[in-house]
Amino acid sequence: YQPAPLSEKTLPDTFVVQISVLYKVPVIHSIVSGDEKEYFVIDSSTGIVRTRKNLKLEDFPVNFNVRATDSSDANIFNQVSVTVEVIDVNDFPPVFPSSLVEARLEENLTPTQIVQLKAQDNDTGRNGFLTYGILSGDRLKFRIDEATGILYSTASFDYEEEPREYQIVIYAEDDGIPEKKRGYCTVTIKIID
Repeated sequence: YQPAPLSEKTLPDTFVVQISVLYKVPVIHSIVSGDEKEYFVIDSSTGIVRTRKNLKLEDFPVNFNVRATDSSDANIFNQVSVTVEVIDVNDFPPVFPSSLVEARLEENLTPTQIVQLKAQDNDTGRNGFLTYGILSGDRLKFRIDEATGILYSTASFDYEEEPREYQIVIYAEDDGIPEKKRGYCTVTIKIID
């Protein structure tokens, strides 16, 4: 048996799997080996396996054996293995070191790198894998590299003819399960004469 993976946040007494037996008399179900940390409990008559306590991600996968024993003759039994996996939940949103960043940009420059934004996410694996984007601001004059977090200008600026300050709201988004989480940072870009 390989039931659907459980979340690390699964509560005690959660249904995991039901072991079914084709046999002419009632059987007694029991977990006989492999569950040393006693994460699971089985109903001896129905074969329903449930969680017994909170799950620790680092202890999984757990592979345990369930025995079905003839209720009138303990020498007649069969065994099956059950493998339970646990998936890491997306606990943390990305966080920028500062929610407000100021940058200066000289006028009349060709498109150029302005600043690199770097967020941190305390999750591991895909839950901590970040991509960057522009939530609001002038997308015609600025772009961000979604992998590196580097903000670029895409045009040159005229100090005398155009706004002297731009605000761009940047987000960092993780690739989390079951949902993606975002962190935000505002970049104020001052155009310099």
